[in-house]
Amino acid sequence: MSETMNAPAPVAAGKREKMIEVVGVSRRFAKRLDFAGKLAAKLGAPIREEVVHAVDKVDLTIHRGEVVGLVGESGCGKSTLGRMVAGILPPSDGSILWKGQDRTGLHGKEARAATLQAQMIFQDPMSSLNPRLKVAEIIGEAPLFHGLTKRSEFGAYVDEQMRRAGLDPSYKSRYPHQFSGGQRQRIGIARALAVQPEFLVCDESVAALDVSIQAQILNLFMKLRRELNLTYLFISHDLGVVEHLSDRVVIMYLGRVVEEAPTETVFARANHPYTQSLLGAVPRIEARKKAFVTVQGEIPSPLNPPAGCHFHPRCPHAFDRCRVEVPALKEVAPGHKSRCHLNDLPNHGGQPV
Repeated sequence: MSETMNAPAPVAAGKREKMIEVVGVSRRFAKRLDFAGKLAAKLGAPIREEVVHAVDKVDLTIHRGEVVGLVGESGCGKSTLGRMVAGILPPSDGSILWKGQDRTGLHGKEARAATLQAQMIFQDPMSSLNPRLKVAEIIGEAPLFHGLTKRSEFGAYVDEQMRRAGLDPSYKSRYPHQFSGGQRQRIGIARALAVQPEFLVCDESVAALDVSIQAQILNLFMKLRRELNLTYLFISHDLGVVEHLSDRVVIMYLGRVVEEAPTETVFARANHPYTQSLLGAVPRIEARKKAFVTVQGEIPSPLNPPAGCHFHPRCPHAFDRCRVEVPALKEVAPGHKSRCHLNDLPNHGGQPV
């Protein structure tokens, strides 16, 4: 990775403002029965409403100026959590605090400010951009509506946002389909920056791009972080990207946070068996003779998650307690939390198994 990707040394978390606090947040999606389903259920058919437990009692704090990497397999709930943090989805349970205030209690200017200051950049730039609008409208519509720029200054304001995202302002009259994938992602970044946010949720924002373009976009993210003092929740399945980009890493599995620690700690001393399995599947130059294996088994369905520890059907260290009791997310070392019953065993000492 380029040197420009290296994040500046993080400030001690306790000395920084808490920008986002996620407190006991859950999100469920219910698939309601249609008329035929309800009729069949009344007649005794074994049919019921299906409920997807996408996020399950998550606690998370993100400090100003921090880059938090959120990692997990597809279907673990990380995108749903990102949308709730960005204010796009409401939680089913729990609360999300923006700078110490519960979002649901904000009204008027405070609610508007919280909405604008937390923006999201999506994985697929083509599907997140309106194909019927020109780039100038895509980028400038929201700031014009919210009074961040005047109609007389609209063109100059859009030009500034495009240049900041690495785009040529002369292309502002073009439509999204006339750009490459990397350019469309830059349009999405410019659109997010146009409302002057303080916090960005990046949901797999480079996953659909070629490797060379990925590096350019990641360098852009870090450049913007330095220039604008941005805070990021960076959602990715690419551990290499997360390692270079993040100050702290949060690992999710089937809706729950299973491990949280500074980036160096996660990659050097992972505690949870799931995190160890993820890292064990990443090829590294220093381990050329090692046989790499993926995490065994399939992730269970969120429609019917396992009892106890959600990871126990795939865990090589599972024992009876794991199958019936949900482990707590406990601090196993300063700044290092893990959700695993192995940490309660004698002589384990919070060390990797």
